[in-house]
Amino acid sequence: MTQVLKRTPVVPAHAPVRRCANHQSRGFTLIEVMVTVAIVAILAAVAYPSYTAYTVRSNRAAAEGYMLEVTSLQQRYLLDARQYGDTTALNLTTPSNVSPHYRIDTQPKAGATPPGFTITATPQNTQAIRDTACATLTIDEAGTKSATGTSSGDPTACW
Repeated sequence: MTQVLKRTPVVPAHAPVRRCANHQSRGFTLIEVMVTVAIVAILAAVAYPSYTAYTVRSNRAAAEGYMLEVTSLQQRYLLDARQYGDTTALNLTTPSNVSPHYRIDTQPKAGATPPGFTITATPQNTQAIRDTACATLTIDEAGTKSATGTSSGDPTACW
């Protein structure tokens, strides 16, 4: 069985291009591209503030979780040493997902009877700029939670 090869005619480079009446051009017009760019810009303008608000809440939640973990460590330290400890005594290292956004300090209440402590999370870097609603978070030995931001009258909004 032999194959028959068809030869395609060679069109010279200077020959005019003929278009069929029903043949449409492929591609986008400038108007279509500009409409698409406008739609993407509108979506980005709506999405970016939501994204930044989400990251602020996420960073705050990570700091609060770590603060509650430190509270638990303080209670265990109290059972062993009959007093609360500071950051050095508890041998604490702030996790890497919290340390860029918050500085965590724990201080025992000196001379208090019964003994007590306060854990403070102070926002830093972009978290300090973006989280003005809650700002500095605190919790004490009794579990009393507070915040110093613009919504400080309602700590449940921050915690």
